[in-house]
This record gives sequence, C-alpha cells and structure tokens, in this order.
Amino acid sequence: MDRIWEEMHAAAEAVLKPRRISEYVTAGEVSAAVLSKSGKIYTGVCIDTCSTLGICAERNAIFNMVTNGEQEIDKVLCIPPVEGRGAPCGACRELMVQLMPDSYKDIEIMIDYSKGIVMKLGELTPQWWI
Repeated sequence: MDRIWEEMHAAAEAVLKPRRISEYVTAGEVSAAVLSKSGKIYTGVCIDTCSTLGICAERNAIFNMVTNGEQEIDKVLCIPPVEGRGAPCGACRELMVQLMPDSYKDIEIMIDYSKGIVMKLGELTPQWWI
C-alpha cells in the first residue's frame, strides 16, 4: 500500500471522535480524508441530525478542501463506524462527479483499508447522467 494511504488514514483517524453535540445532533462516528491534486490532505467527519440536515464525512472533507481554495480530488478514504469495506454514498459520488466532470473516473477510492482494496470512482460510477 502506498504511504499516502497510511497518511490519509492517520489524518482521518485523528478526527474520528464520536460525540453527541445536542439531543438532535451527533458527530464524528465516521471520518474521511481527501487528498487534493496538490498533495494536501483534508479531513471531515459525519454530522448526523434528526432531520436531513446532516452531512457525510466525505462531503465534509471535500467542502473543507473547497473552502481552502482547491477543487481537484486525487484520493478519498473513509473510516466507517465499524471499519471495513465501504464506498461513498450516492450524494458523495454525485458531488465528486460534478466537481470533476471530465476526470472524476480517475479519483481513487479506498474501499477496504485493511485489505488495501482501492477502486477508481469510474468503476463505482461507470455511467453518470452528465
């Protein structure tokens, strides 16, 4: 496994802190790290609410990247509540496609860190509406 995946995992692990913010909001049960094309790692956590106002860790990390002036994603890694196999949800995939419509298929997604399984977003999302 490339060293960068280990760095991304460590960054995501550093913000993985499950907590209750209020009786309606929890955060940190899932964390993610996004590697931008410039080589910088951005992190985010899942924020769950009792309504649809929450956000996935991957989108939170991507928004962190955009907030910091970048928009090109190279790699994405997520640590789910029970670490193991997983892929970004449809909303996260949709955001990545819309950010990079001409090159989204090349974004690398860590599917299973323990086994080092990586897939490209184009494999997970071969045909999209755009």
